Amino acid sequence: MPDPQREQPKSPRRQRARPGEHRPAAALLEAGIARARSGTGGLVLLRGATGTGRTSVLEAAAQDAADQGVRVLSSRCAPGRSAEPFAAVRRLLGVSADLEGPDPAGDEREQATLLRRALHAYGGESPLLLAVDDVHLADGPSYRWLVETARHVDRLPVPVLLAVTERSQYDIDPPAPGFAHTLSPALVDTHTLAPLTARSAACLVRAEHPRAPAAWVENCVRAGAGSPLLLRALLDDLSASAYTAGAPDACPADAPAPFSRTTADAPGAPVPYPAVPETSAALYPGSYPAAVQWWLDSAGPGTAEVARVLAALDEGGEGGETTAAEPAGLLAQLAGADPARVAGWLTAMTGLGLLRPGPDGRPRYAHPLLRDAVLAGVPDARRRAVHRAAAEAMLHRGAATAAVARQLLLSGPAGGTWAPAVLRDAASLALRDDRSDDAVAFLRRALDEPLPDDHRQRVLTELGSLECAGRESSAGIPRLTEALTLHGTPQDRVRAAVALGTALAGRGRARAAVEVLRTVDGQLTGHPDLGAALQTASALLSDQDQTVRRDVYRCLSANAERSPELVGPATRALLVRYAATAALTSADDAMRQVRALLAEPAHPLTEPFLLGTAAAVAQWADELDEADRLVDRGLAGQRPDLLHPMHAALLNTRADIAAARGEYALLPAERPTPANGPSNIHATTLLALVETGRTAEARRLADGFDLREAPDNWELNRFLYARGVQRAAAGDTAGALHDFLECGRRQTARDVVSPVVTPWRSAAAECRLALGSPQEALALAEEELRLARTWGTPRVVGRALRVLGTVTGGRRGLDLAEEAVRLLADAPAATERELVTALIAQGRQLTAAGDRARARDCLRTAAERAERLGALRLRTLAEEALREGGARRAAGARTGSGALTGSELRIAQLAAGGRTNAEIAGLLHLARRTVETHLTSTYKKLGIRRRGELGRALNGN
Repeated sequence: MPDPQREQPKSPRRQRARPGEHRPAAALLEAGIARARSGTGGLVLLRGATGTGRTSVLEAAAQDAADQGVRVLSSRCAPGRSAEPFAAVRRLLGVSADLEGPDPAGDEREQATLLRRALHAYGGESPLLLAVDDVHLADGPSYRWLVETARHVDRLPVPVLLAVTERSQYDIDPPAPGFAHTLSPALVDTHTLAPLTARSAACLVRAEHPRAPAAWVENCVRAGAGSPLLLRALLDDLSASAYTAGAPDACPADAPAPFSRTTADAPGAPVPYPAVPETSAALYPGSYPAAVQWWLDSAGPGTAEVARVLAALDEGGEGGETTAAEPAGLLAQLAGADPARVAGWLTAMTGLGLLRPGPDGRPRYAHPLLRDAVLAGVPDARRRAVHRAAAEAMLHRGAATAAVARQLLLSGPAGGTWAPAVLRDAASLALRDDRSDDAVAFLRRALDEPLPDDHRQRVLTELGSLECAGRESSAGIPRLTEALTLHGTPQDRVRAAVALGTALAGRGRARAAVEVLRTVDGQLTGHPDLGAALQTASALLSDQDQTVRRDVYRCLSANAERSPELVGPATRALLVRYAATAALTSADDAMRQVRALLAEPAHPLTEPFLLGTAAAVAQWADELDEADRLVDRGLAGQRPDLLHPMHAALLNTRADIAAARGEYALLPAERPTPANGPSNIHATTLLALVETGRTAEARRLADGFDLREAPDNWELNRFLYARGVQRAAAGDTAGALHDFLECGRRQTARDVVSPVVTPWRSAAAECRLALGSPQEALALAEEELRLARTWGTPRVVGRALRVLGTVTGGRRGLDLAEEAVRLLADAPAATERELVTALIAQGRQLTAAGDRARARDCLRTAAERAERLGALRLRTLAEEALREGGARRAAGARTGSGALTGSELRIAQLAAGGRTNAEIAGLLHLARRTVETHLTSTYKKLGIRRRGELGRALNGN
């Protein structure tokens, strides 16, 4: 007799919403049940991919049929249950070996007949629903019995609806013919379940979590990948995780909506939604990875292998690079499968929603969690082997270098020479795209490969340079130190030594840096050019310590006098720079020498020092365009993967050029935070903040360093001067004087006495005068003028004349101020800021002399020029002087190109010439946001709305 315990399907754990994709199948089954109840049998075949909900639809239909009084017999087929013939049919009909039934030892025909009689025994209990789930997994005899029953289902003595579900999914291994293969289409009502649409999946999530954020719902939908099975398993895991992670007690069974609990601290406030994880390890109790594993098991070993290889490739392709032009061919090669079947599988899985096209068009798993679940249980050794094989295959297929390198990041050592070459090339490409973190990862991985000493030395030098530049790793200096211990070419040893010296000096260890360079210099014989590069680097790095600097330059000077033929152009350029700062030469003479040195041939390792030094001298000489060109040449020759002292020096010179022109917005947008005290960039930025009237920001920056802990280097001296300017502008005259005098004391100790570097004497003289010490002020101003005339450029001489005139006062003071104005008026446009300051001084002295009309003209001119410069502080000073003289300032240009600041005009001209914001930012070394801000201001002043109107507006004005 039938077993009544097996006739009804188990009730589900929790009632859940039915997706719209299941409704046509449910309607088809409902219609079949209605026909059976009216006395007509039939066959309904539900087909669908794994996880599309065949079982759920069949169980729901069985429950509905039972509720209508239909007798339901059900059986779920599975591979482990197919050991005995007719096992599936026995379970379906409730016939066991212990009860009366067919002899298991009989032949198949005899057993089939007896089982058909067992079916007929239900004749008095019509109608009947036979629900067979996963019929493709039935044992052979049961399968054939069910097909034959289906063939005669409309002629049975009892009305029977045979409802069968069958897996229908594209797999790598070609499938066997389906259940209805030999049946007449007229006998079968077939429906194929579709995957969930994004909207249907979202509705299912919302049904359980109505208050979930949209982003969380969308993440769940992606991880569900169009599969009701995966989506519901994920929701089970997330619900369990939410309760177990947030409270000591478990979720109550009747909780209406997970994640909607309230906390004791904040009644009524919902518990925050946990993020949808990207790894299976973050899920508990693990329903989702178990469902993915079941999906893989159902697909067969061939499909599972392709799926896992694809997951490994996806895992190694997160950088966005294209893995291969033909992903199907690569997958087939790595998995040992038929390329045509793999291509079809990719298309089918994309249609189901498990895969999605990535940015490069290559199929990727719909969510990182799905990819991780596919890889779950794959041993690390197997994963590494796949990545290694993928890297080599992709290399031969012509894949992008970065894509091959990303596979190598996840593999073990590949052996051979190709892997380190790929990783170094990928690092270079990453640096070109400003992705230094990726470059570091590639070079670290390259060290895992067997490398000859010379290659290892280069990798260590490049990697150590990047790690030191990033300042986030302590491994940089040890790597550079190791590089110096390896045998390599003399050029590579010099590069490693220069990089190590730069790193040490940047951390306040200038003496150790110079010692490293001297040691390597002593080891090189027969390479005078390389020795010159090391000596020049020593001189540049010695600027970080005044005692070391004095010793190094004394040695260089002695060598130049004793053996001038052995001193190269770069070293001689450094001596010219030293003479300029020591007030031992004029600007004209210094530039004549520098230009002659630039015309001489230079070794590639010494050329950066020559260009950088020449750029600094040209900037001091107010040859700013020439300095700009030299900086550009120098930076173009710098390798981002080699730490070099001239890189920072060139950036400092670029900042000084911008400050000299008054183009304060062209200073670096991101202020660096060095490990040891303030930098020159901080100093120039502080001056820019003062000049543009951003007093609060200036004060924060000025107070942001404890100078007692700062190293005794030249950058500290520049910052002391800048802080003095800030304090003077804020009214702290005594504090400003202290900073100026301390700057002067330190500069003088370094033999830096020329005002071309920092005009501390002029600034201190103005403070002395304001504090009632005119004699001390006069002495400082006169010394400044004497030294300024030695250098001889209009900027330094005009500034010294102005201050001396202010300190002197009277008729003589007015004459000096007028001389300063005349000199600066005929000077290059880059000295405009000094001219504005001189005009203000002249206007004040004219006011004091009673010549108010001329004073007003001077001060109005100063105010207008200051506005064009964007120098708010100077404009304010000019307007204050006008009011003190009894005049009102005439309104300056507020619109039109005349109202543009120098920075705005330069950016507008580049934009009008067709440059993009990104290109302008790159050319001027600005943040893109800074460019956008200036263009917005420019549009307002020019009265335009679109970029295309810039050219006409600039030309029209």
